[in-house]
This record gives sequence, C-alpha cells and structure tokens, in this order.
Amino acid sequence: MEFLKTLGIEEKNYGASTGREWLKTTSEGELKISSPVDGKFIASVYQGSQADYEHIINKSKESYKEWRKMPAPKRGEIVRQIGLKLREYKESLGALVSYEMGKSLQEGLGEVQEMIDICDFAVGLSRQLYGFTMHSERPSHRMYDQYHPLGIVATVSAFNFPVAVWSWNAMIAAVCGNVNLWKPSSKVPLTAVAVQKLTAQVLADNNLPEGIFSLIVGKGSTIGERLLNDKDIPLISVTGSTPVGKHAAEVIARRFGRVILELGGNNAIIMTPDADLKIAVPAVVFGAVGTAGQRCTSTRRLIIHESIYDKVKETLIKAYSSLRIGDPLDQNNHVGPLIDKNAVTVFMNAIEQAKTQGGIVLFGGEPLSGEGYESGCYIVPALVEAENHYHIVQEETFAPILYLIKYSGDVDNAIQLNNDVVQGLSSSIFTNNLREAEEFLSAWGSDCGIANVNIGTSGAEIGGAFGGEKETGGGRESGSDAWKLYMRRQTNTINYGETLPLAQGIKFEL
Repeated sequence: MEFLKTLGIEEKNYGASTGREWLKTTSEGELKISSPVDGKFIASVYQGSQADYEHIINKSKESYKEWRKMPAPKRGEIVRQIGLKLREYKESLGALVSYEMGKSLQEGLGEVQEMIDICDFAVGLSRQLYGFTMHSERPSHRMYDQYHPLGIVATVSAFNFPVAVWSWNAMIAAVCGNVNLWKPSSKVPLTAVAVQKLTAQVLADNNLPEGIFSLIVGKGSTIGERLLNDKDIPLISVTGSTPVGKHAAEVIARRFGRVILELGGNNAIIMTPDADLKIAVPAVVFGAVGTAGQRCTSTRRLIIHESIYDKVKETLIKAYSSLRIGDPLDQNNHVGPLIDKNAVTVFMNAIEQAKTQGGIVLFGGEPLSGEGYESGCYIVPALVEAENHYHIVQEETFAPILYLIKYSGDVDNAIQLNNDVVQGLSSSIFTNNLREAEEFLSAWGSDCGIANVNIGTSGAEIGGAFGGEKETGGGRESGSDAWKLYMRRQTNTINYGETLPLAQGIKFEL
C-alpha cells in the first residue's frame, strides 16, 4: 500500500530507537502484524531487548542534560516542527492508523489531527510555564514557586489510540524539558514506528542529540516490567485496563515514582424527559459504536427516563438498523472491525452473560462472516435492555454493547445510577432543564472526571484535562494545567536584606 511506502514502513522493521538511531536486534521475537480490516499481513516489527532498553536509557539521560538547558520556547519550536511534519504526512499516517487498528478513516485522520492540535497547544504552553509569587512575612524577603523538568518521561500507550495518547504526553513533557520513552501496544506497533521516523527527521534537521524521543517495542514481561521498576524514570503514563493500571501503580509506588493512570471507563449518558432527541440520539450512537466501541470514553450505558424510554428505544433500533459495517477505509461505512478475534470472543461472551443475568438483546450482538468480513473481526453492535446492577453491566466490555437502563422519578435517581459503578471516566446528560444540568455538574452530581451537558461521552477536546476518577485511575493528561504533572515543583525564598529574621517570629541568637 502506498501509505506504507510513504511512511517508510518496510516488510520487516526494528522496534527500538534512540531517536535517530535504530537498534537492530532480531533475537527477541518478531511481531507479525495483520490488519483487522481484511486479515492481510501488513509488516513485522522486531522487539527490543534488555540491552536495547539500557542503551536507550543511557542515551536519554545524556540528552536530558542538554535538552533541559534549552529555553522552553526553543523546545516549543522543535515541537512546532513536529506538528508541521505530522501535517505533511497526515493522510498517510491516518490511513495507517485506520488499517492497522481498524477505526474508520475519518477517526484515523482525526487522531492525527489531535496530534497536530496538541503540538500547537504545547508550543503556546512553552511560553506559559508559570509559577506564583507569594508575600513573605519576613522583611526584605521574596518567595515564589517554579517548575523544573523531571527527566525521562515514559508513555505506555494502548491499541485503541495508537498515536494520539503518546502525543498528549510526549509533546507536553518535551516543552517542559523532559525527554521521552515510548512503549506502544504490541498490537499496533507500526504506527509507532512511523511516528518515530517522522520525529527523527525533525531531530536530524535540528542537529539534536539521540534520546529526546525514544521508542521501544517489547514484551510486557521483560521490557514492561523493567520500565516500571526503573528508578531512572521518574514518571510513567500508563493507558490500559484497570488490572494493568493497578499493577503499574503498585510497582511504581514502591520506588516512589510518579504515575499517570488512564484506565477503564463505564460511561453513561442520562436522557431526561427534557432531552432534545434530535441531538441526543446521534450522540448516543456515535458514542456507542465509534471506534467499534473501543474508546475508553465509549458510551456503555444509556440511562433513560421511563416516560421517554419506549420512544428512545424504538429510535435507537431504527438508527442501529441503518449502520453500515465494513472496511473502515471506505468512508461510507460507520463501523469497522474489532482489534482482533479475541475481542470478538469477549464481545460474544458479554452478550451471553447479559442474557443469563436477565438482559434482553434488542438488536445486534452477532459476528459477521462472508465477503468483506474475512478477517473474522467484524460484529454487529448490540443494544441490550438491562439493569445497572447486573454484573456484566458493572464491568467495562471493550466492544460496542450499549445497555439501555430505565429510571423513574427525578434526575437524582439517574445520577445515582450513573455513579453506581467502580469506574469514573466520562459522563453526559441530555436535558434542556437548567436545574437538571446544573445538578449533574454539581459536587453531588456526576462523580466522573469528565461531565458533559448535551454532548456525548466521547470526543474530548485537547484543551481540557483528560482523565477520570475511582478505578479510572485519577490521571490527567492533555490540556488545562495537566503540564504540572510532568514537572517537579520548587518553592524559593530569597533574602535580600542585611539581617536574618526567622519565620513564625522564632528567635535564635549566637
């Protein structure tokens, strides 16, 4: 395919790079990547070794000494150039994201645009790494706080957003003065290799050292564990399942490292009697079936007031009946494949559990086969009548299953259902009632890190901090003041007087 050639993806690729240097290890296994779109082999990637990892860390530590001394706006200039490079290759990279991962071409292009947007955001941020000044109680003293870089920041990204989540972390960490190490998902390493090659061009054009942006594709049991235990890495951002995040948090905490966790979501939309269905229904459908339900912000639960329940149910069945399922590179299709056959098995098992626990399948819930579905990764998105307390509803199934849950009474009851899961990522309410909207956003409203009114649960903008509460991990990435997580805070006091007064009026005389 032409986009593979454009991005420099060869039949066999190396998976470890210090930035401009590719380490040519072939002894750690070869990941042979096939597309969930058509089941065809794309290319392979050799996994990195322990020796590769140590080499990358040493190069990163060396480059950090130089990178942190570069003024932040100058670091922002490098990030600006990376954004320009991504603009230049947006079409090809978006096509690779779609073909390797299975999301629609529009979403693949959107993911690359998200990378471009975060570069723009980080460039502006490079001139706004503000501290604060405080008035001292002591005469002729000045107090202020400032922020310094941490060192090496590692990003462990998941398959569903193979490149965007890396950019959230890496671009902001870079303008903050950190160097970056990326461990991508082994399910989608080709997009990471492509991005690493584009970044390397910018490093070479600016004669920058190795180790500012590094990559290692490797086994979780070896490279992943080494990374978690590495005291040379003060901060790791982990995107993945809640069990993976729990393990990472425990390991990193034992060495007093920092961690940003972006874990599971069990996101709900509330539809009250005052909802505008013209905008609510499209938001629900996109939230539930976009990326084939494989977003951490995908809509899993729809909490509907009993007075409009039947109307909403009928409208959704009609909308789902019109979904076109197939090749995601064909922009006429709405839904592409799941990431692999194992994901199909998980989807089917969840449907069976829902039935066993009392759920009623209203639409979909079956695999697709035949012409156009040869990869075995295609399914029909499902609508299931359920109750919030069902065990399967309490879990996050990373697939397009939307549970329809009825509520009665006022919005307090719906909010209680929204909050009555262990995850706390994204949430939404559709209502034209100001009181309902404000209560949903209040301290006694949604307990999620993201709470929206009259928009869906997915499709967050990069300008706001992204992340969730409870078993979602509490992490925040991307916009707002999330940049502070990538820096160490330092409080400074300067005495420019001729005496030494002590705080709290303490007297000490020699």
